[in-house]
Amino acid sequence: MPKESKIILIAYIYTYSFLNFNVMDKNIVKTYWKGDMTFDATNPGGNLVMDASKEIGGNDDGLRPKAMMLASLAGCSGIDIAMLVKKMKVEIDTFDIEVEAELTDEHPRFYHKVDCIYNFYGSDLNEKKIQKIIDLSVDKYCGVMEMFRQFAKVSITIKYHNS
Repeated sequence: MPKESKIILIAYIYTYSFLNFNVMDKNIVKTYWKGDMTFDATNPGGNLVMDASKEIGGNDDGLRPKAMMLASLAGCSGIDIAMLVKKMKVEIDTFDIEVEAELTDEHPRFYHKVDCIYNFYGSDLNEKKIQKIIDLSVDKYCGVMEMFRQFAKVSITIKYHNS
């Protein structure tokens, strides 16, 4: 292969890889108004319905947008943890994540304080490895956690429930 062809091929591979990397890191969600305060939203994993409570004029027919943010935080970190538990061969029966958050008083109201409580259940839990798993999720892998840190004080608590 001539030298010029090799350079063009390498440039093409680099550009193709770079472009594909950017495309894969882009999410598109489309939200459709269904009347009153109800919305349907697309999501790469499936569709969901959002609505407001009856107290503010909604029908209570869907998820609340701000609470979904908290679920996204727990889900993102939870996926990291599930992968790391498997990779590091840590024995647990199960785990759950509680996220409690406080909204500001002034509009626009947003979460300014977020507490993430990780509960691990099992016999003979390896606390050192579980701590490392949480640290990796919280400090390295969970992009949603990093987004929350841009606008809220986030605290982490780990509870071990040995059976």
